[in-house]
Parts: sequence; structure tokens; C-alpha cells
Amino acid sequence: MTLQQQDLGAEYFRLERDQIMARIAARKEELADRLLILCHHYQQQDLFQFADLTGDSLKLSREAAAIQDREFIVFCGVHFMAEAADILAQPHQKVILPHLDAGCPMADMASVGAVVRAYRDLLTAQVVADEAALVPATYVNSSAAIKAFVGERGGSVCTSSNAEKILAWALGRGEKVFFFPDQHLGRNSAMALGIPEDEILLWRRGELLGGNSVADLRRARILLWDGYCEVHMKFLPDQVRRWRLEEPDVRIIVHPECAHDVLKLADEYGSTEAIIKAVSQSPVGSKWAVGTEVNLVERLHRTYRDRQVHLLSSSACECTTMDCNQPVNLLWVLDNLAAGRVVNQITVEPEIARQAAKSLEQMLAI
Repeated sequence: MTLQQQDLGAEYFRLERDQIMARIAARKEELADRLLILCHHYQQQDLFQFADLTGDSLKLSREAAAIQDREFIVFCGVHFMAEAADILAQPHQKVILPHLDAGCPMADMASVGAVVRAYRDLLTAQVVADEAALVPATYVNSSAAIKAFVGERGGSVCTSSNAEKILAWALGRGEKVFFFPDQHLGRNSAMALGIPEDEILLWRRGELLGGNSVADLRRARILLWDGYCEVHMKFLPDQVRRWRLEEPDVRIIVHPECAHDVLKLADEYGSTEAIIKAVSQSPVGSKWAVGTEVNLVERLHRTYRDRQVHLLSSSACECTTMDCNQPVNLLWVLDNLAAGRVVNQITVEPEIARQAAKSLEQMLAI
């Protein structure tokens, strides 16, 4: 069943920012022993300041799972993150998303129905000898249903920091890897492993055999679903070249969801945690141009005033769906919890959760 965001009511939108902040702080104190607030790095600072735990999506879910005495887990992130938290949470815990429209366009590009059809078409075309030779792997930025599909077939989830390791494992297990939903993380990871470009093939949604010939599919070792992150696609090679010309001493670091032609021009690439680590451990006076979501870059800029931290792009690259979560939504959720009402709860069906957990456990085992 698809959940729909309730109307908060006019009284909430008449509140001034300072009123909202003060009321959130008071509610958080009131619910202290029952409440855990998680905030992803890409959330705006007005939400981030209320977090009990901060980090990337899987890190937050795993750390939250270790805290079993909090009844309510409010995840300031997007839908797939809240699903992962629910899969790893205890039965008595309730995972809540401040705004139900906070989704991930990239995750939505790989629906489980489309993936099942693509998998079936590959087997029907006899691209591999048998199903065991086709190993699925999915980025953690995917729905619980996709994670369950992967887990049911012995595949693995990956993160942006361990995608290369997961791909290497999958290639050792079968003839081909089908990777979704992010084509760029898949391509960047495959090329880092030294896989030739002609053995990396894009599967285009809606086209017969993904727009490929049977011969090409048989030759390929990595099949990439044609999903992408709308934020990281805004970073371009010319932006890197401009920084090189104007600031020759700049260090450029980008997220591996960026296109490969951006990655190969950068000095470094890595996950959100890796980007934070690189900047935080750099010498005083270092100059950085960072290719990832603007809220994280601005937070690094504020935190490390003795270094220069800039956004790689000249225009803001913001995750607009993440930004559906506003302080007023958090206040509304906490007011309802204080009144004994649970709103915006995210739950994963037990069988889907069981199969999805397999793919997460496989990653941890690797």
C-alpha cells in the first residue's frame, strides 16, 4: 500500500522558524528516552542539528539497530533509508519518515517488476548457461523489494565505499554481474577493477534486451542498469577543468555516483564518509572543490574554516526530495508522538524484509 503524506494543517505553517526550533527541542527533551533521531549528511542544517546520529544511509541504520531501547526511530533521510532501518530494527521499534514524499529518484528507476522482467529476458536469451551464473548486486540506494530480489538469488548489497569489493566477489561467484540501480557507481567500480570497457554494458530500461545484441550481452561481464543520481549528474568535466585553471593548487574530490569522465579528472573519489575524512584530515590551508550534495559541502565549509571548501559546481546541487523533510515536518511528527499517535511509519513486509536482510548480511560477510 502506498502511503500518502497528510496535510499538517495551517497552524503549523503559520509558525516562525524560531518557534519551530524551540518546539522541536522541547519535544525532543520530552520524548528523550523513547526517541532516536537519525540524519543523513545531505539534510539541511536546521534538521541536522537535532540528530542523535549522523552519517550515510547504511551506517545510520546499523548504528540505530544497536540502540534497542528507543521505541521511535525518526529517520531524516529518504524512503529507502527508512526501509533499511526498519529491516534492521527490533520488532518493538517504529521507523518514521518526517515527510512521505522524501524519496530517491535513482532508487525509483529500478522497480522490482522491471528488474524481474530484465532478468527473465536474459535467461530466455541464453546469455548465461544457467541462473546461477548471473549474480545480482544492488547499491544500498534501492528499494527493499530490490534488495529482497537480490537476497533471494544469493547476491549482495553494496555501498559507495565497498562497491569494488562486492563486484570482485560477484565476478568470482558467477560469469556476469547485473548491477543496479546506479550505472555510474557500477561503471566506476568495474573500471577500478580493470575490467575492459567493452565488457561493461548498459541495460536500457524499456528496450528489447536493454538495447543490446545477444552477442554483446554474452561478451559482457558487467551489466549496468541505466539509473543515475540526479544530483551527481550535475557535476561536469568542464567544472573540473575550470577549477584547475583558476586554482592550480585545489584538490578535487567527487562522489562515485558522478559520471566516469568527471571521476577520471578528479584527484580523489569516495563516499560521503570518505569525503568528510579527506577534508577533515587535510592540512590547514588546504583548498578543496567537492562534487557532492550541497548541504554536505556547506557543512564542511562551516566546520573547517581553516581550510577552503567549495562546491565543484557554480550552481547549487541539492537533493530536492531529501529536502521534502523540513523542520516543520519533524515538529509535526514529534507532536503526534507526544500525543500517542504514530504517523508516517515505514514498514517492510516480513517476507521482503527477510530476503532483503540476506543481501545485507551477504555484504557484511564479504
